[in-house]
Amino acid sequence: MPTNIFVEKVANRIIELRLTAPAILLLEAHKPLAFLGSQLLLVAQPILDIFLPQNLAGNTVDLLADPDQLEQLLTRLETTGTLSTASNETAIGFERDNL
Repeated sequence: MPTNIFVEKVANRIIELRLTAPAILLLEAHKPLAFLGSQLLLVAQPILDIFLPQNLAGNTVDLLADPDQLEQLLTRLETTGTLSTASNETAIGFERDNL
């Protein structure tokens, strides 16, 4: 799977679950350890492949091992998080006006 598609799928899933802020916080805090995490996933990949969908562990290893992909995911989450926060504030303000 091309990297941009996987990054988009991960970002869309995080946004869908409304976990944008915690995801950004954890990704930023653990960015220096991402490569180590990718290597640990690489070691555990044969076992994880039994339980996870096809290529999920491999794509996650690639995402964590490449700082550019990780930064792309963070940028995508930050821009979408900013947009969704603005739209939520507008919707909340609109609801208050109608009460």
